[in-house]
Amino acid sequence: MNDNQKSFWTPGNVLTAFILAGGLVLTFLRFYKGIGAVTNLDDNNPWGLWIGFDLMCGVALAAGGYVTSASCYLFGLKHYHSAVRPAITTAFLGYFFVVVALLYDLGHPWRLPYPLVLSQGTTSLLFEVGLCVATYVSVLFIEWSPAALEWLGFRKIRNFVIKLTLPLTILGVVLSTMHQSSLGALFVIAPGKLHPLWYSSFLPVFFFISSMVAGSSMVIFEGTLAHKGLHHKMDETHLKEAEGVAFGMAKAASFILMGYFFIKLFDITMDDDWQYLATGYGAWFLVEIFGFVLLPSFLYALGVRERNMKIVRIASVFGVLGIVINRFNVSMIAFNWQLPAAERYFPNWMEVGISIFIVTVIITTYRFIATKMPVLYEHPEYKDAH
Repeated sequence: MNDNQKSFWTPGNVLTAFILAGGLVLTFLRFYKGIGAVTNLDDNNPWGLWIGFDLMCGVALAAGGYVTSASCYLFGLKHYHSAVRPAITTAFLGYFFVVVALLYDLGHPWRLPYPLVLSQGTTSLLFEVGLCVATYVSVLFIEWSPAALEWLGFRKIRNFVIKLTLPLTILGVVLSTMHQSSLGALFVIAPGKLHPLWYSSFLPVFFFISSMVAGSSMVIFEGTLAHKGLHHKMDETHLKEAEGVAFGMAKAASFILMGYFFIKLFDITMDDDWQYLATGYGAWFLVEIFGFVLLPSFLYALGVRERNMKIVRIASVFGVLGIVINRFNVSMIAFNWQLPAAERYFPNWMEVGISIFIVTVIITTYRFIATKMPVLYEHPEYKDAH
């Protein structure tokens, strides 16, 4: 075995190959034997891990795209420019694979485009979510495409796409506002199924506000991982601006989290749900609200004040986990909370395996793009031409 082969077969690559091979087997079982063969879903629990994690968490954690591009191109924070392409790349892959994950979740996956082309249920929230996500995936692809076009050497097309940056950014923010909030609105119609501590008529607002935290946290978290694994691909501009981007996102996330914490308290007060805090669900709600909202808000503020990147990075982990826990609580843990334990949903190990497979495909694709294309650095032929 030569040196190149040895360098390829690292423990990380071996693990990746194992997950991808296992995921392909589970994918075959899913589409050959049907959705019932690989999930614990039923009529009482038609939405499980693939909706709670792959869709709800995936869309929220891909919010770094609209957060970063809006900061740079709409609010004039040009020192965030180096973070735009990595964030857009992550967002595009996140949304694209949300659509892929939906193919697993739908009983008849070939009917995914039906709401848009055959039965336009324009009064349905799912129609609005589907339309916005489909449109936003297209917008993100166009926003991401300059990196691929520079890599392929298509200068004229790249220059044309760059001129569309501002309108695409505005459209992206509008679409994100709509579908991030609409994902929360999907649960407003189920007041009897969702536990009162998580149910609120303001769920659309909560989902949108928390998506901004998710986006900011993911920019920091993704930057941390990229600096460890792809440091050699970063140019001087990216390395120089990285800390400023992280501290700026941390400051914004701290303020948003604190505001989110207080409006959650106001919501409990308005609905008079204080008595539920003395229950088991109440204890778990307090873990979420104090451990994954108030604590990261404090850590972000402390990290910015002390100019301590380590604290900021730790806070970003809590911020990302907080979004995942919240979406799990709303879509699974606190949903159908009054059903007997025997009738409650718990994911099949194959559901977990397919979700891990999809996440691994996203990471592998990102590594390929970031290694081959000018994402973490400016292409030499296009410097100062953005």
